Amino acid sequence: MTDRVIPIADVTTRGVPVPSEPLQSPTGPLIDRRGRPLHDLRISVTDRCNFRCTYCMPKEVFDKNYRFLPQAALLTFEEITRLARIFIAHGVRKIRLTGGEPLLRKDLERLIEMLAALTTRDGKPLDLTLTTNGSILHRKAKALVAAGLKRVTVSLDGLDDAVFRRMNDVDFPVTEVLRGIDAAAEAGLAPIKINMVVKRGVNDDQILPMARHFKGSGHIVRFIEYMDVGCSNGWRLNDVVPSAEVIRRIDAELPVYPLEPNYPGEVAERWAYRDGSGEIGVISSVTQAFCRACTRARLSTDGKLYLCLFAQHGYDLRALLRGGAADEQIAAAIAAIWRERDDRYSEIRGAATAGLKKIEMSYIGG
Repeated sequence: MTDRVIPIADVTTRGVPVPSEPLQSPTGPLIDRRGRPLHDLRISVTDRCNFRCTYCMPKEVFDKNYRFLPQAALLTFEEITRLARIFIAHGVRKIRLTGGEPLLRKDLERLIEMLAALTTRDGKPLDLTLTTNGSILHRKAKALVAAGLKRVTVSLDGLDDAVFRRMNDVDFPVTEVLRGIDAAAEAGLAPIKINMVVKRGVNDDQILPMARHFKGSGHIVRFIEYMDVGCSNGWRLNDVVPSAEVIRRIDAELPVYPLEPNYPGEVAERWAYRDGSGEIGVISSVTQAFCRACTRARLSTDGKLYLCLFAQHGYDLRALLRGGAADEQIAAAIAAIWRERDDRYSEIRGAATAGLKKIEMSYIGG
């Protein structure tokens, strides 16, 4: 293993102070400045999407003139797998493929097959999953399972077709997403999680219909507070429906009780139906910040490492990959970055953060 030190400043897109002490080329679990381990890695495989959801890629910003990343800028499947292996050596146990819409990435099944062959530090299978808008899931589900995908999360912001078409803003019918969910279940992807971003006055009337529809199906609906990701979605606090209100609405008709997390740092707060017919979840990044338990790193389509969904800058790992750095050097760089991590945006959200220019969610995934 090389003795060369990789200072943080060499791998950042902005000037970040170099650690006060030299770093060797480490492997093994990492802890950040707030005592949070590195457990999850979210990998964006494309910045493109066939939807223009108003809370993520509003059409007035992401129009026909918007410049998406050129193909040459994207990490290759081999580069992604190499980085994944290094992150796993640092303790990552779960990898989620995101976008944009990840199923738009050509030959994605080949990447899934490559990642599915990896194991964790203790030799266990990697928890490999994917988030999709479900638009072409019915065509891909069997191939995804054959490649080694274990689970899938589908974004679905309402069951009413008119509401759903307005939110995706490309006039896409809800029936096609439901078809994709059914195909995923039939192919053996389970449990299927269904994410609904709730925006007051836009789709909050869909909370109970969503709960009713999927209750007893084995699928888990998760209601997500509308967040101020990026700088293009026109976020206002008044548009947020607090998770506590979501639970009150559901509990009034379909009684629920709280469950323990599946693992430390789990984002969703879990609730079970009292009649034993399944569970739901709520994700409360605005009203009940969970920064202190966040164990996630995010890798953008072009190979930049981000430490928070609301990050303002990333760290260029692609430059190391394509600059001839050895695995040990890249591992040292990742260790240096994570050990200096102090992000807690949702805990400090307010006037002081209002003007920050944050990276767009479509670029680094949700």
